[in-house]
Amino acid sequence: MRLFVSEGAPGSLPVLAAAGRAQGREELLISTVGPEECVVPFLTRPKVPVLQLDSGNYLFSTSAICRYFFLLSGWEQDDLTNQWLEWEATELQPALSAALYYLVVQGKKGEDVLGPVRRALTHIDHSLSRRSCPFLAGETESLADIVLWGALYPLLQDPAYLPEELGALHSWFQTLSSQEPCQRAAETVLKQQGVLALRPYLQKQPLPSSFEGRAVSNEPEEEELATLSEEEIAMAVTAWEKGLGSLPPLRPQQNPVLPVAGERNVLITSALPYVNNVPHLGNIIGCVLSADVFARYSRLRQWNTLYLCGTDEYGTATETKAMEEGLTPQEICDKYHAIHANIYRWFNISFDIFGRTTTPQQTKITQDIFQRLLTRGFVFQDTVEQLRCEHCARFLADRFVEGVCPFCGYEEARGDQCDKCGKLINAIELKKPQCKVCRSCPVVKSSQHLFLDLPKLEKRLEEWLGKTLPGSDWTPNARFIIRSWLRDGLKPRCITRDLKWGTPVPLEGFEDKVFYVWFDATIGYVSITANYTDQWERWWKNPEQVNLYQFMAKDNVPFHGLVFPCSALGAEDNYTLVNHLIATEYLNYEDGKFSKSRGVGVFGDMAQDTGIPADIWRFYLLYIRPEGQDSAFSWTDMLLKNNSELLNNLGNFINRAGMFVSKFFGGCVPEMVLTPDDRRLLAHVTLELQHYHQLLEKVRIREALRSILTISRHGNQYIQVNEPWKRIKGSEADRQRAGTVTGLAVNIAALLSVMLQPYMPTVSATIQAQLQLPAPACSILLTNFLCTLPAGHQIGTVSPLFQKLENDQIESLRQRFGGGQLEESLELKAKAPPKPAVVEAMATAGPQQIQVLTDEVTKQGNIVRELKAQKADKNQVAAEVAKLLDLKKQLALAEGKPLETPKGKKKK
Repeated sequence: MRLFVSEGAPGSLPVLAAAGRAQGREELLISTVGPEECVVPFLTRPKVPVLQLDSGNYLFSTSAICRYFFLLSGWEQDDLTNQWLEWEATELQPALSAALYYLVVQGKKGEDVLGPVRRALTHIDHSLSRRSCPFLAGETESLADIVLWGALYPLLQDPAYLPEELGALHSWFQTLSSQEPCQRAAETVLKQQGVLALRPYLQKQPLPSSFEGRAVSNEPEEEELATLSEEEIAMAVTAWEKGLGSLPPLRPQQNPVLPVAGERNVLITSALPYVNNVPHLGNIIGCVLSADVFARYSRLRQWNTLYLCGTDEYGTATETKAMEEGLTPQEICDKYHAIHANIYRWFNISFDIFGRTTTPQQTKITQDIFQRLLTRGFVFQDTVEQLRCEHCARFLADRFVEGVCPFCGYEEARGDQCDKCGKLINAIELKKPQCKVCRSCPVVKSSQHLFLDLPKLEKRLEEWLGKTLPGSDWTPNARFIIRSWLRDGLKPRCITRDLKWGTPVPLEGFEDKVFYVWFDATIGYVSITANYTDQWERWWKNPEQVNLYQFMAKDNVPFHGLVFPCSALGAEDNYTLVNHLIATEYLNYEDGKFSKSRGVGVFGDMAQDTGIPADIWRFYLLYIRPEGQDSAFSWTDMLLKNNSELLNNLGNFINRAGMFVSKFFGGCVPEMVLTPDDRRLLAHVTLELQHYHQLLEKVRIREALRSILTISRHGNQYIQVNEPWKRIKGSEADRQRAGTVTGLAVNIAALLSVMLQPYMPTVSATIQAQLQLPAPACSILLTNFLCTLPAGHQIGTVSPLFQKLENDQIESLRQRFGGGQLEESLELKAKAPPKPAVVEAMATAGPQQIQVLTDEVTKQGNIVRELKAQKADKNQVAAEVAKLLDLKKQLALAEGKPLETPKGKKKK
């Protein structure tokens, strides 16, 4: 790999220090380039530092390059470090840029320089002092230390700007500055000139946002547009003018889809859902919906894409469900496979295959992998102490046992894993175990089982991870989970169970056993593909030509990142292994957990009955996708996002752009004569489009959605500033200007329709139908903004895209999916007189619950008061007020008091 740095570029400091820390881990060539040299071929302006990986990919974010070097050196990521990096980017850098600009470019000194950064320096000092640790994230140096040191060094190397009263900061800075990699980095970048070495770099940067002499403007986007280079603007205009002619021919449709030599072949899987239940919103966003966005994006890029999923149908969970419903396991599988398929069809999930694991191909492929592992010495037999229910006369598989977790004391832990603390459990370790079927207490007896010898495969796994992880898009949580398993050392894992419903074990003496679901479930991806095409090996035994992306929630990471890779590596059959493991955190429901039995939360089959279209569900779930941490579904927030982002921002812009064409120009796109401001807008939209591509290529799905909304906001502002509805009534020049604004706006709307396709496919298709967007432009998304609706193009009938969600509608849905008092609450509402205060059925609570609610009301009241004092956004205040009113209502009900009629509303 090759690292490009530049003298006088401040970002080179932390990168070189981090590279020195990882020295010797991989071969690294460091090249010093001029500040005007374009290293990354697809960027329109020079950018350093840049790390070119052996794979040909580029990293050009300072933090990303430093993170890469730290991961090479064996460092493990943690939440505190990520918080520091976010703070550095959003809080420290803007202040530091201003301070350095004043010092180096304007020649200011003293408090003029220190003022902008004093608060940030104090924050670092207080954090170090409070934690009593020498480094930002603990006792040892972390990525956060190097990134912040590199950012601060040009300023703080001068003692005049390192306040003596900040002792902890002083000690931290001196400790890092004395280290050899940091010293070498400073010498390379600053060349004995000190901070003045940064002058050529800083002179080319835009004025800092806090610069006192800037022109006052209420149009921040215009100010941002002004920072674009003339070259960027010219390139954007050139691409725009080429229009539809620059689109490549569409890929020919294949059936079946198979890898093509020389092309980018993308194989996408989403974790196979258990067939025994109905997926809730968290299941949908964690697996199938996230994967669907990436699959649709891949097809827009003309990558050769196969997206597959299916129901995981074998195992204890299925047998348990069959007993509960009085059906056979096969009947349960047939019933719930259809339920799953219908739900995903309603959510518009674009599977190429949605299969199932109860097939002959699953048996054949699983048994083949097992036999290869067995003959190579990676499987052994051992006696296992198991729980046996004498009343049911059988050994109890893990999910047929419940008891008290030996680690956290949770009273409903399963025999394989505790849902509360997440730890894996052997059933015999449970305290107070019970048979789930008859509730009797099982006894411990011996049984022969087969084990996968993971310790023998550990070295192969480490070598594979060492080649795969650098430069890949494994999410941080996936990397952390796998590293934590390896840090503790892999243990042999039992791969058989005393069940009837499963893949048979092809070994004498094991005829009454089946494979454990965690061994063969991931093989389901392979067998589902084999049921799709007899040429399945071209996908699954072709690692040189296939890029495998696997989507899941974090609890599935060990099986995809460890168990299946070990099995495949041990089988020695050239299996395609995961290149990019994309794991989400958990989605909660209104700060609690989804529970079908308690009626809490929205499940896939229920979403269809809410009257809210599937694309609105898709949008909101992707907007709150739990990427870096757990997130929560909130009805109030869903209402706000629909009404503000979709209705008032995106829908408003697209509808206005189309309506102006229809109303003012007879439905025909007018001639466009671009002014310098229009050209800058083209360039700005192009940059945002390229940012969208960069994010989705790295599978940062939630962030890429923000790019769509940002472009829409620019479009709305463009229309507001230029007022085509007024200009159309003016002089010939005004009418021509109205035509240009309308034509450019409707082309931005056309671009948004394509960018939106991975997220909201039905809305995307509706926009494209309204605009009569030419077919090639609907199916390909390039990295440049093209004129796809040229002058003279006739559009169709334009109509609104979104409907407002009303408070009473959302409140009704909140009650319906809140659990507990569902039926009684609905009954009371049915009997109530017209438009009364909302009534909920709730027994008077005990003193403890009342006190909890009282505390919550007080806490929420303080939040509302603070927001109002800060003059916060009205929508944010409204959301918190709604929470407060809801809490007050709960408190009144708990105390047995009647609900008050809202002030200002009199009963008739």
